[in-house]
Amino acid sequence: MGIDYLKGDGFLATNLNRAVGWARKYSLWPMPFATACCGIEYMAFMASHYDIARFGAERPSFSPRQADLLIVIGTVCIKMAPVLKRIYDQMAEPKWVIAMGACASCGGMFDVYSVIQGMDELFPVDMYIPGCPPRPEMLMQGFIQLQEKVQKEGYISASMKHRLLKGDN
Repeated sequence: MGIDYLKGDGFLATNLNRAVGWARKYSLWPMPFATACCGIEYMAFMASHYDIARFGAERPSFSPRQADLLIVIGTVCIKMAPVLKRIYDQMAEPKWVIAMGACASCGGMFDVYSVIQGMDELFPVDMYIPGCPPRPEMLMQGFIQLQEKVQKEGYISASMKHRLLKGDN
C-alpha cells in the first residue's frame, strides 16, 4: 500500500503524494446544484440513514468558494448553464464534479434544444451516476469511487489537467 511501519521507532513513513491524496479523499465538501427530482434522492443520501459523515463529507457547502465537489443533480437548461459554469469557475482547485441522474449525465428524456445534453459540454465530469432518479446507494457507490480516484490523482487533479491542456489560466 506504500505505507511502511518502521519497527521499534513508532513512526510512519510514506511519500507526500500519497499523504495528500489520503487527506483530500476524506475532506470532500460537496456543493449540490439540484434542479429536479434527483434532489430528493440527494436529500436522502445526506440523511442519517446513509451517514455520509463517515466519508468526510458531512458538511454540504452552498458557497462555491468553500466547496471542492460540485454535484449536478437533475436537468440543466441552457438558461441555467452560465450560472452553473460561473459556480464551477468560482470553486478553488482542485475540484471535482459528479453528474447525478440521467438528465445531468446525458439530457435524460429531454432531447430538446433548451436542455444541456450532458454536463461534459460545460466542464469536465469526474463521475456519472446513472438512473432516473438514481437511488442514494448509487450515489454513495459513486462517491466512494470518486474518493478512490481523488486519492490516486496526487497533486494535480483532472480538472487542473484539463485546464492545462486547454491553455486556460
